[in-house]
Amino acid sequence: MTTHFINAEIDLQESPAKLNQEIEKELEKRGTPLRWAVTKVDIEKQKAHVEAVVVEEKNLTTNS
Repeated sequence: MTTHFINAEIDLQESPAKLNQEIEKELEKRGTPLRWAVTKVDIEKQKAHVEAVVVEEKNLTTNS
């Protein structure tokens, strides 16, 4: 298991619930989100900047 710090840019959505879903969907592409926060909103570009910590499961195989 490995943790990663992620910076992501997410398009702003029409509702907070949809923004939350979009953030989680994007982070799950990179691992299992442990925590995340919107750190900046760029109104002109219609982007939310997100910082997150995700866990990536690594498949470990053992030779028996």
